[in-house]
Amino acid sequence: MNILIVGAGGREHALAWKIAQSPLLTRLVCAPGNPGMAALAEVSAVAATDVAGQVALARDIAADLVVIGPEVAIEAGLADALADAGIDCFGPTAAAGQLESSKAFAKAFCDRHGLPTARYGVFDDAARAKACLDQFAAPFVIKADGIAAGKGVVIAPDRAAAEAAIDDALGGRFGAAGARVVIEEFLVGEIASLFALCDGKTSLLFGGAQDAKPAFDGDQGPNTGGMGTYAPAPVLSGPVIEAAHTRLIEPTFAGIAAEGAPYRGVIYCEMMVTAEGPKLVEFNARFGDPECQVLMLRLQSDLVPYLVAAATGRLAELPAPVWRGEAAVCVVLAARGYPEAPQSGSVIGGAEADFGPNVTVFHAGTRRREDGALIAAGGRVLNVCAVGADVAEARDRAYAAIRRIDWPEGFHRTDIGWRALNR
Repeated sequence: MNILIVGAGGREHALAWKIAQSPLLTRLVCAPGNPGMAALAEVSAVAATDVAGQVALARDIAADLVVIGPEVAIEAGLADALADAGIDCFGPTAAAGQLESSKAFAKAFCDRHGLPTARYGVFDDAARAKACLDQFAAPFVIKADGIAAGKGVVIAPDRAAAEAAIDDALGGRFGAAGARVVIEEFLVGEIASLFALCDGKTSLLFGGAQDAKPAFDGDQGPNTGGMGTYAPAPVLSGPVIEAAHTRLIEPTFAGIAAEGAPYRGVIYCEMMVTAEGPKLVEFNARFGDPECQVLMLRLQSDLVPYLVAAATGRLAELPAPVWRGEAAVCVVLAARGYPEAPQSGSVIGGAEADFGPNVTVFHAGTRRREDGALIAAGGRVLNVCAVGADVAEARDRAYAAIRRIDWPEGFHRTDIGWRALNR
């Protein structure tokens, strides 16, 4: 099979790493790709949001399957354009992708289909949004409606911080993504992520993980796109998975199909496991980042048949995926200043060393300088991942590898996996 992966981050590098192992693969192309992906596949400098360019590239390489990595390509309608061109695609249409691309849409969808989630309000006027804060208790959850690269959510500890977050979003900080804000009730519990594939009719659970969103140790600092993750997550017990499957995931797939947008691809259900059971925090219409990295490390089954089946309506023919017994941990190395103003251009040494069979480094925001040096070119720059007999061993291996990387301009959390280790 000829496969095109759309995207340039750590998630896409992890997908390329796993897909490259498939005996079904003939040719793998990544667009736009990154230096890490270039070691596994051909790369083509076509932006993820260049819909016409991606369709042309898919045609040029006679792609049997296109795998959409980032949410921006889904929102841009790449899956729709590929369908029009008769090219199989793993990734939902723009209409189905509204479950991620508009938090206001997702919350209203929850109302229409009875999905458990936090109380909320949606506003495009700052005065009305601030008045709504009277209905909630601190801490306040303020979200930009649209896609903001994981940085559009503020957990405000007090009224003043909440009002400032409202002003920031509606004042243009996130561009069009912040034209509306969603104010939510703060849910108390433990965060977890569950994944499921769907082919428009049939669905299949596809693993889970637990991530760390705040930038600094102890879950302090601003929210990010994710500073690390691990799997398996103890919070995802059998009863929690079953409840999330029956109350969140299956009603979502049925509901979006009933609304005329059958879902094809993967959905990432971020939920809070509360005393009343799992409640939706938000949907992502693609594999999480960095959750995808630990899923790919633990997936024993060949990934390609699942991607193809989801794209072509044949998931019912496949068994449940097989997962390795080992735990996996991913630690994100970010550029100083992330998430607000990451510093780019610094040289990274040692990231491409051989760390042994239990450690894999995925590139998330790197580029190659003309002299061949690897340099930082994003906020989240490297994903240092490891497997081990348990979370503790996997984490120790990941941090041992990080100590060998020479990048003083980067930073990382030192406590990834703490919830699992403290149980």
